[in-house]
Amino acid sequence: MQKYILAIDHGTTSTRAVLFDKAANVVEIAQKETTISYPHPGWVEQDANEIWLACLAVMSEVILKSKISPEQVAAIGISNQRETSVLWNASTGLPVSPAIVWQSKQTKSICDGWKKKGYEDIVKAKTGLRIDPYFSASKIRFIFDQNPDVYEKAKKGEVLFGTMDSWIVWKLSGSLTHITDVSNASRTLLFNIHTLSWDDELLEMFDIPKCILPQVKPTSYAYCKTAAYHFFGQEVPICCVVGDQQAALFGQGCFGAGGIKNTYGTGGFMLMNTGKRIVESKNGLLSTVAWQIGDQVDYALEGSIFVSGSLMKWLRDQMQLFENTKDTQVMAESVENTNGVYIVPAFVGLGAPYWDDACQASILGLTFGANKNHIVRAALESMAYQSKDVLEAMRQDSQIEITSMKVDGGACANDFLLQFQSDLLQMPVQRFKTNELTALGAAYLAGLSCGYWTKDELGVELSKEFVPEKSKEEMDSLYSSWKKAVKTCQSYK
Repeated sequence: MQKYILAIDHGTTSTRAVLFDKAANVVEIAQKETTISYPHPGWVEQDANEIWLACLAVMSEVILKSKISPEQVAAIGISNQRETSVLWNASTGLPVSPAIVWQSKQTKSICDGWKKKGYEDIVKAKTGLRIDPYFSASKIRFIFDQNPDVYEKAKKGEVLFGTMDSWIVWKLSGSLTHITDVSNASRTLLFNIHTLSWDDELLEMFDIPKCILPQVKPTSYAYCKTAAYHFFGQEVPICCVVGDQQAALFGQGCFGAGGIKNTYGTGGFMLMNTGKRIVESKNGLLSTVAWQIGDQVDYALEGSIFVSGSLMKWLRDQMQLFENTKDTQVMAESVENTNGVYIVPAFVGLGAPYWDDACQASILGLTFGANKNHIVRAALESMAYQSKDVLEAMRQDSQIEITSMKVDGGACANDFLLQFQSDLLQMPVQRFKTNELTALGAAYLAGLSCGYWTKDELGVELSKEFVPEKSKEEMDSLYSSWKKAVKTCQSYK
């Protein structure tokens, strides 16, 4: 009987189920969009129950569409949006509040308070992160502050915390398994990346009870099995949970130090594998855990760009500049340049390497000569500029020579963007035949754990390589203007 690996790829805007065969081909795929609510300016929330129901829906759809039998699924791997946080009642399994999404800035005042108390250095030394609303700790604290009764229950172990991987596994296992892996734990602001354990000092500083936290396990590991009633009567091993960006790094085959990938998703995320070495950034990057396989831990440098693809969604839905994001390539190529227009998409502040949470989005350089095509082109270019900002920081921190960049994410389908990115970086940009690289990474890590694949069998096929077509001088001049635009944007607060 032929066996398959099922990956659940839970991202910010949608949840997907992807079925892979032994040759790592996508056999079937199903997707369901997730509602995102913005109850106040800067707040971003989701319903964790809706996410759970979406997981059930896409798993069902992929099994039905592929016409395979449920017992043909050898293992399940889960990749997830990382810092998004939910607290739920341990008895009822119901969330105690909306899940707070990684993008949300509603915890800014809490983070500001922690910075004033001088916590920044100790946090960075232990976690590799900085104090920012992006990470989970302030989200937990916010829910406690808003709901004192939840805090009291939490202290008694009656409330559980999780990033979305923990929530999905807890539900899938029939409320029996409360775990996370090192890659997701390293995004909470509560996890010591040197000792690979929850840090008691940080928990005390932030006043977060340890009993709410999941057990931390390796990334590739047989955690538990699905409750039979959630998976067509089958108890299928869940053999991987991994943060989505780390999953993409693994899916693209960046197994050794110096391997680098860039994801153009809702946000933009660039990760570089630094091997066994934790590289401490002096340029606004994060040190994080890439994955753990057995006893072997790989680390990564990361630059997080808060707004990437979500800028295009805003231009489509709110500004109605186009009907379909597929149209943006033709629109961008219909004009020779942006006519001097720059977009700094700081809708929720700026991430790496700036880390300016008070900054707001701006469109600069507008004249009467500018039309919607110029604006769309400027939006796509902003994704490339932000990526260059991060790459330059990575180069300085790691002192590793970077010769090419692998890419994934929805916007990768846009040839204009990838060509502009190659020109700007003056290096090849590689796109692969499958764009389901996050799901593939989760599938590979699950397959390794259950013996479905060996490490030697893992790989991904190149689709197209974009090489520089414009001069370094021309691109440096454009980049210099981008830096000015960012400074201008930062000055308006």
